[in-house]
Amino acid sequence: MSKPPSYWNNAKKYLSKKDIKMKLLIKKYSDASLTTRKDVFFSLCKSIIGQQISVAAANAVFSKFKKKCKGKINPKIVASLKYHELKKCGLSKQKVRGLMELSKKFLDKSFKPNLIKSMSDEEAIEYLSELRQIGRWSAEMILLFTFNRSNIWPVQDIGLLRAISNNYNKKYLPPKKFVSDLQKKFSPYCSVATWFLWRSIDNDPIQY
Repeated sequence: MSKPPSYWNNAKKYLSKKDIKMKLLIKKYSDASLTTRKDVFFSLCKSIIGQQISVAAANAVFSKFKKKCKGKINPKIVASLKYHELKKCGLSKQKVRGLMELSKKFLDKSFKPNLIKSMSDEEAIEYLSELRQIGRWSAEMILLFTFNRSNIWPVQDIGLLRAISNNYNKKYLPPKKFVSDLQKKFSPYCSVATWFLWRSIDNDPIQY
């Protein structure tokens, strides 16, 4: 894992001034920070595996997947695995197909992750969403965790919405306008706010 993003300390100061709840979360959870593996393929695999299942279930399936890859998750190894081998990890048909197609696109270079560096957040989300099994939420996770973009606010994320409800005494689901107002308040550091809100409901820092 790498060092915190260059904007991390400035973001904490900015958010602490903007919002009293955020100030308290930042003070409580400053023992760790957002980091990156700088491995787009690994993170995409983890994102596909983690879709629509609990964190505990995702970790269990990913552990089996990693073992099947003999600890080396890269396009060549994933492409060498048979459909039934991936299925035995606890993956759905759609996720197996998504992983197989992903490895193929990396190997034949029809998907070029380096292009993302020069794209805006929305352009990058659109580009990533062209991949099978990658929708907006998964694309946002990649931008946040792999590329460490500073202003990602994943409003489809159940964990974020639950954390907003808990910390701001709102019913679940919190009102869309309230979520939108928080986004405006936290911009341009929504990624950092999201990370601290996640920490408030799960003490282990999330990684992709």
